[in-house]
Amino acid sequence: MNANLKKSPRNPQLLLTAGAATLLVGGGAIAYWFFSRQGQLSVMPVGANVIPQDALMVLSVTTESNQWRQMREFGTQRSQAAFEQTLTQWRDRLLTSRGLDYGRDVQPWIGKEVTVAFLPPQAGIDNSNPAQPRVTPQPMMMVLPISDPLKAKQTLEQSAVAQGKWAERQYKGVQIRENQGDPAQSMSFAVLDAQEMVLTNHPKAIEKAIDTYKGGAALTGTPGYGDALTQVNAEQPLARFYVNIPAAANTSAANSTRPLPPQSLSQLQQNQGFAGTAILASEGIQFKSISWLKPDSQRRFDTRNNAKIMLNRLPSDTLMMASGGDLKRFWQDYAQGVSANPIRLINPEALKQGIKTTVGLDLEKDFLNWMEGEFTLALVPAQQGAPASLPAGLVFMVKTNDRRSAETTLKRLDETMAAKYTFKVEEAKVAGQSLVNWSLPTANINISRGWLDGDVAFLSLGAPVAQNLLPKPTSALAESEMFRKSTTSDLAQNNGHFFVNVDRLLELKNFPLLQLPIANRSALEAMNAIGVTASVTSDRTARYDVFVMLKKTDN
Repeated sequence: MNANLKKSPRNPQLLLTAGAATLLVGGGAIAYWFFSRQGQLSVMPVGANVIPQDALMVLSVTTESNQWRQMREFGTQRSQAAFEQTLTQWRDRLLTSRGLDYGRDVQPWIGKEVTVAFLPPQAGIDNSNPAQPRVTPQPMMMVLPISDPLKAKQTLEQSAVAQGKWAERQYKGVQIRENQGDPAQSMSFAVLDAQEMVLTNHPKAIEKAIDTYKGGAALTGTPGYGDALTQVNAEQPLARFYVNIPAAANTSAANSTRPLPPQSLSQLQQNQGFAGTAILASEGIQFKSISWLKPDSQRRFDTRNNAKIMLNRLPSDTLMMASGGDLKRFWQDYAQGVSANPIRLINPEALKQGIKTTVGLDLEKDFLNWMEGEFTLALVPAQQGAPASLPAGLVFMVKTNDRRSAETTLKRLDETMAAKYTFKVEEAKVAGQSLVNWSLPTANINISRGWLDGDVAFLSLGAPVAQNLLPKPTSALAESEMFRKSTTSDLAQNNGHFFVNVDRLLELKNFPLLQLPIANRSALEAMNAIGVTASVTSDRTARYDVFVMLKKTDN
């Protein structure tokens, strides 16, 4: 002990240095946390501190008139009329029916963004009388930032006098005004610290907003939300959105006539959210979106971004295409989550059983086992002179990891088609390369299969388009100006694309996929093309950049 005491005079400087270093490191960590937190809060939409964390969906839109004026330049006369009708319906529902005019009563005091949140249905259920439960419309709230409190106060007072049906009450020190008319037109609103006005269509929803504002679980506290918004942030967005995937899944499961299987619901619960930003561009609208998993999720994304070659294997006049990096993995993920997927293009079990029944082959063992590479499914236009009944050919390509197994399966397929279905199976050559054609003399059916670059198997159905693919396209899709513009993205690597040349696709006649309802067709007619670029950015996040190229009119 004495020895230690003798050494102690030398230690204060060392202790001071160590203490200073600890403070610097600790202070730096605190500063980093603070500023990163501030950065995340700065990208939050208006009202994120008022909107409850269990909100199903949140949509924020700009109030800047220049952007809406630019938006009105896009589309056709028919699509513009539909867009104008939608805006008019919202205006009449929220303002005109209450004696308000946006330009006169709202625009002078409103901030740069308005946020609408859709709440779980149970927030709109009044169970005060269980014998006669009353269900209101979808509970929702709107948050309007106040840039001029005095003008906002004048508008509210004028509205109250004009309507004459507003009642007032207090909730946790906040004054609430509510109209006493038709429950279907019910509205409650409150002003929070002269900064934000909250409007809801149900008295319980306004109380929930106040609870959230005063410290309840808010949208700002959603795990990963701030970081996700930072990755898709833009300086002047037209709109921003967020979907609470677990809450939406629970609501869907509780209110659906066809309940989700527990496994599918559990898989959806692994997700945290899907968010995005819409930005106006000179030729359309750019969407930057991101999905992410919960912090404690057992699920992980495959971080390989392998989509590289298919864009050079398709011709530049391709009408539609979808591609990915690993067909086997893609199918496994799709099949596992299909029951919870709102878009069910294919029933996995039906396809598997159909292949087994028709050709006696197993989907997983005989096909997917050699399909662990990049793939694409595309619609390629027929060459001039093709029959009017065959305006395009459907092309499937996949890079194989085992050509020997692929050849074995394809030969068995040839034999079955010839023996069981009396197809004429014969070899042919196109541009010096071998392929196999299947044809039915009694029907106008053309199927061709072959190989590209030695390890890419292809199959075409419909119009004969093998000449467009072999030995390689004269001009590739990757070189198409429309494709390049519609898939512009800041993602360095990608895991696939989706592309539609809407203009040319709508020109096809007698094509069953295009028999659309008038409302949907009018929206498509306003577009030139749609492009999507997908990328897995980490084992918990995936990005999707979408560009919608729109037509312009002088109207």
